[in-house]
Amino acid sequence: MTATPHQPAAASPGPSVTAARPARVGAPSGTRLAWLHLKYQFLETVRVPIAVLGNLLFPALAMFFFVVPQKEVAGDPIMATMAVASLGLFAICSASLFTYGLGVAEDRALPFDPFLRSLPAGPTPRMVARVLNGAIFSLFGVVPLVLIGWLFTDATVTARQLLSGVGILLVVSVPFVLLGMAIGYSLTAKAALPVVQVILFPLAFAGGLFMPPMFFPHWLSLISQATPTRAGRDLLVGALTGEPVYALAWPVLLGWTALFAVLAVTAYRRDEGRRFK
Repeated sequence: MTATPHQPAAASPGPSVTAARPARVGAPSGTRLAWLHLKYQFLETVRVPIAVLGNLLFPALAMFFFVVPQKEVAGDPIMATMAVASLGLFAICSASLFTYGLGVAEDRALPFDPFLRSLPAGPTPRMVARVLNGAIFSLFGVVPLVLIGWLFTDATVTARQLLSGVGILLVVSVPFVLLGMAIGYSLTAKAALPVVQVILFPLAFAGGLFMPPMFFPHWLSLISQATPTRAGRDLLVGALTGEPVYALAWPVLLGWTALFAVLAVTAYRRDEGRRFK
């Protein structure tokens, strides 16, 4: 007999085992990121009620003490509506410049801000959320003015005019939010406060928010028409009353919006270059 080498038994076929692969999770969309930033910025703001109430009270008190007692203004539907529109725009300018000029500057001093800016999402969702948050609180600031105008003056608008005015307010709030962001990313909180004050009140006076532009001298009226406040004021008044709007109102407003957007992005990148080199 011849010995044969031992042959190992063949392995029985069994179910194939495949290494489990982790499921790939796609990165959240820009819209989703902007919504998250908007949600938390809104909650962060309303958690400090005095910051919201301060922006609501000043324009409402100005309306109640300086417009309502003047019967020749409060008793005229057109003049009363113009007063509500002008002070409503002032509320937007004030909320945008103070909230974002000071708010962004204060955020930059917090340790959580560098962490947010180091995330791979980039600055766009956060900046878009700031603009939308500014539009929301701008509308909040107009609510007391509308109530006072409705209860104590002869200001009158139709439903269509009211919706048109709300749309104009949302558009007009954008350049002032961008300007506030440019200030906030350029300056410290201590420096931002006086700069906001120096910018806000001259723009409000020149734009006809405290005195109707019809009482301006000719040279001041021409200068006024080049300001974003005058453009926004006339567009808002035109939407609410049907009064004619000067031809360059939209180009002026859109031009300032583009300029302030460039300033905000430039300030953000310059600050990022200084802090994250």
